[in-house]
Amino acid sequence: MKAQSPKHDRDAGPEPLDHEGHALDCSSCERHGQAAARCSLGHACAHDRYAPRVERFFRTEPELADEYLTHPYFETRAIAARYASVFRLAPLVCDPDETVRRSVAVRVPQRLLRKLIDDPHREVRIRVAQRLTPPGLIALRRDSDYYVRVIVAQRIAPAFLMHMADDPEPEVRLAVAARLAPSALGVFVSDREVSVRRLVAERALEPLLLTLAKDAAWEVRWEVARRAPVRLATQLCADPEEEVRTAARERMNELESSDRAP
Repeated sequence: MKAQSPKHDRDAGPEPLDHEGHALDCSSCERHGQAAARCSLGHACAHDRYAPRVERFFRTEPELADEYLTHPYFETRAIAARYASVFRLAPLVCDPDETVRRSVAVRVPQRLLRKLIDDPHREVRIRVAQRLTPPGLIALRRDSDYYVRVIVAQRIAPAFLMHMADDPEPEVRLAVAARLAPSALGVFVSDREVSVRRLVAERALEPLLLTLAKDAAWEVRWEVARRAPVRLATQLCADPEEEVRTAARERMNELESSDRAP
């Protein structure tokens, strides 16, 4: 094999092969003989199937990324998309490989990003949910993947949060409960997950605390005890769980100290 003399020692990765498993031949490369070339076999190469070497190539030669957006190897296209001009990325929105589309989703403008809302792969839609402006997130609030919906619940406009309060996944409901106005948290008072009701107890207004003080889970009552007004804290000092009683007594002491403060 006629190979370009390396400018660097080879890295510790596998033998330099192309994406089809053939030995790389620098003499057949489009960059062979270019005096300014900073690539080297086994270290930095756009045609190597070992992704770190492809990344190293584009990190040192970012101005060449546009030329490799149609490369037959998906990894080369995906990494080139991180460095290429955003004006050249539109065709890759429909790339057959999700790794490429994932790279594209991180960079394309909102107009193109919306075309990936129904992408079949969750990793692509996750990146879409992370970048779409809040109005566009409405289309993802019923996404099939729970983590996409978590991101949507964390970012969607508050006016649409209540539409996600009945989500089947606790993690999504937690994200909704963390952002809903305290006055609207009553929708979760009977939630089947203790973690959701406990978060509600951390944020609820006093009238809702009265209801949550009767919750079957001691963890919820413990949260209530930490925030309870005097009468409710007094009531919880008789709770059947020691942890709740301790929290209620500490709350009583806190309230008494506050009253004595000048």
